[in-house]
Amino acid sequence: MSLSYSLQLPFPSPVFLSPRNTIEKRLGNLRTLHSSKEGGQQHTENDRSQYQVILLERYGNGTIKRYMLDDDDDDDDDLQIRAFLEKHDSTSNEFQGSNLSDPNLSWLPQVLKEFILPAGFPGSVSDDYLQYMLLQFPTNVTGWICHTLVTSSLLKAVGVGSFSGTAAAASAAAIRWVSKDGIGAVGRLFIGGRFGNLFDDDPKQWRMYADFIGSAGSIFDLTTQVYPAYFLPLASLGNLAKAVARGLKDPSFRVIQNHFAISGNLGEVSAKEEVWEVTAQLLGLSLGILILDTPGLVRSYPVLVSTWASMRLLHLWLRYLSLSALQFNTINLKRARMLVQSHILQSRVPGCIDCNRDENILLWQRFIKPRIIFGVPMEEMLGSGRSTSMLKTLLRIYAREKYILVVNQQRIDFEVFVSFKVGATSVSVLRSVWQTYWLQENLNVSEDIFDQLAKSLSMMDERFNEFIQQLDKGGWDIHQINLRVPKEISIDECPV
Repeated sequence: MSLSYSLQLPFPSPVFLSPRNTIEKRLGNLRTLHSSKEGGQQHTENDRSQYQVILLERYGNGTIKRYMLDDDDDDDDDLQIRAFLEKHDSTSNEFQGSNLSDPNLSWLPQVLKEFILPAGFPGSVSDDYLQYMLLQFPTNVTGWICHTLVTSSLLKAVGVGSFSGTAAAASAAAIRWVSKDGIGAVGRLFIGGRFGNLFDDDPKQWRMYADFIGSAGSIFDLTTQVYPAYFLPLASLGNLAKAVARGLKDPSFRVIQNHFAISGNLGEVSAKEEVWEVTAQLLGLSLGILILDTPGLVRSYPVLVSTWASMRLLHLWLRYLSLSALQFNTINLKRARMLVQSHILQSRVPGCIDCNRDENILLWQRFIKPRIIFGVPMEEMLGSGRSTSMLKTLLRIYAREKYILVVNQQRIDFEVFVSFKVGATSVSVLRSVWQTYWLQENLNVSEDIFDQLAKSLSMMDERFNEFIQQLDKGGWDIHQINLRVPKEISIDECPV
C-alpha cells in the first residue's frame, strides 16, 4: 500500500520516546486519513515518478516513508516536501536490527516474536538458545501442574476443608489459591515481554522500583485481615503487584550478579549469594516469629500494621543504600549525562566511584534536564519550517554523523529531538548526548540555529576523542556502552 501526502502537520506538543505502539498508532492514523480510493494506487505511482527520493524513514513494523523532491522545481524555498508511505510485508522487512526472520519461527506474528524473544534474535543470543527455550517451556508446564496437584494436599493437611469433611473442599480451596498465583503471574509475563530491554541499561533503578511495587502488594495482603470476604481479589491484587516486582527484580539482579563476576565465575557468585539470601531468610523468619509471639501483637491489628510499616521503611532505606554502593564501570544514559556534563563544564570526567555515588537511582530519564527525545520522526523534527532547504541543510550538516539532532525552538526550556540513521551505534547515542550538552551551554538564540549546530559538531570533533580517552583513564569500560539505539524509527539517506 502506498500513500501520498504533503507535510502539513503542525509542530507537535512535547514528545516522549516513541515506542512501537505509538509509531503504529501514528501511521495508522495517516493511513486512515489518506487512504486512496480504488485505482488510486496507479495514480500514486505515476505521481511519484516525477519526484526524487532524498530520504527514507524506516519503521519497525516494516513501513517505509519516502521523502521526495520535485525534479522540475529548482527553488528550494518554495518546494514542498512530499512523502509516500509504503507498507511492506513483515516477512520481507529488511529493517536493520530487527533480525526476527528466523525460518523456524516464520509462522509466528511479528508482535509475538518481539514479546517472547530477545531484541536482535537470533544474532543477539547463542545458537542453542531457541532449542533450550522450546524444551524448557514444557518442562516448566509439567512442574506447575505438579505444584497445583500438591497444593490441595498441603491445604488439607493444615485443616482447610476439615470442617466439611470432604476432600472436595480442599480441592476448591486449592483452585482459589492457585488462581490467585495465576493472576499474579500475569504481571511477570507483561514485564518480561514488554520491558525486557530496560534492565541492562539501569538495573539499580529497576531493582529499587521492584521493592516499591512489592511493598504496595504487601498492603493488599495486610488488608485481607480486615476484609476476609474479599480474600481472593485482595490476595490476587497483592500477588499481581508482587509478581510485577519479581519481574523487575530477577532480571535486574542477574545484571548485578554479572557485574560482580569479573572472573567469569557467575555460577559461584550466584551460589554464594544464595547462601547470604537463605541465611537472611532464616534469621528474618525467626525474628518474625518472635514478633508474632509477642503478647498482644497478634490481637492488635493497628500494632501489627505499624510494626510492618516500620520494618518496610527500614527495608527500603537499606535497599537504597545497598544499591548506591554498587560501582558500575559501564556507561548507561544517566551516567553518560553526568560524564558529558562534567567534561563540557570542567574538561574532566569523574571516576566510577564518584559518578556512581552521585547517580540518582530513582530519577526517571524524562525528568532529567536537558530533555533529549530519541527516535523522533523526521516530519516532527522539521516542524512548521519544513522547507526543502531545511531538510537539505540538516542532511549536509550531519553527513558524517549517524544521527540528526535539532533543537526544539517551540519550547522555552531547552529540548532536542534526535533521529538515528541506519547503522547507528551506542557511540552515536553518546555523541548526540555530548552535542546536546554543548548546545545547552553555548546556544545563542540570536544566532542562526544551523550555524550553531554546525559549530557544535565542529567542537565535538575536536574534543570527543579526548573525552573517550579520559573515560578510559578513569576506569570506564569504553567497549561496553549501554546506550540503546531506538529501533522503532531509522532514517536512510539517498544521495541527491
